[in-house]
Amino acid sequence: MVLSIEPIDLAIRQLKSERHYDAVILTSADGNILDQKTANKLSTTGNLIILCGHYKGVDQRVRDHLVDLELSIGNYVISGGELAAAIIIDSIVRILPGAISDETSALSDSFQDDLLAPPVYTRPADYNGWKVPEILLSGNTKEIAKWQFEQAIERTKLLRPELLKD
Repeated sequence: MVLSIEPIDLAIRQLKSERHYDAVILTSADGNILDQKTANKLSTTGNLIILCGHYKGVDQRVRDHLVDLELSIGNYVISGGELAAAIIIDSIVRILPGAISDETSALSDSFQDDLLAPPVYTRPADYNGWKVPEILLSGNTKEIAKWQFEQAIERTKLLRPELLKD
């Protein structure tokens, strides 16, 4: 089953008659893979329409004439685009000012600088002999930042080497 063009066109026209939209996004398995750079870019836009693919997809004319961007959340297929839309929305909204309590926290998340985040620790400093690295207890913010950067590079090399360009 393929979603028909007419009801989609009518719905988008109606929405656009009520307010301005910066983009119409289609969730699709063969769209561009959602990444942090895309989420960052979309977080600077205004209103978005997210059209959820379903069944075998949408009439190709929807893709050719009504959609500005097609996004996939990975190289797999799910039953419908609703979960993909929720993931897209969450990846965008969490960057917006006021969405999370520490706005600078989102800027240090994995993928913001094409690196995975370094390991994180909390209290106690020693639990069953498993210790927090001494550098993190030192209070030396410059050395802590250096350690975190080095750890981010090492974790990325080990777990996601494709993120490193050179």
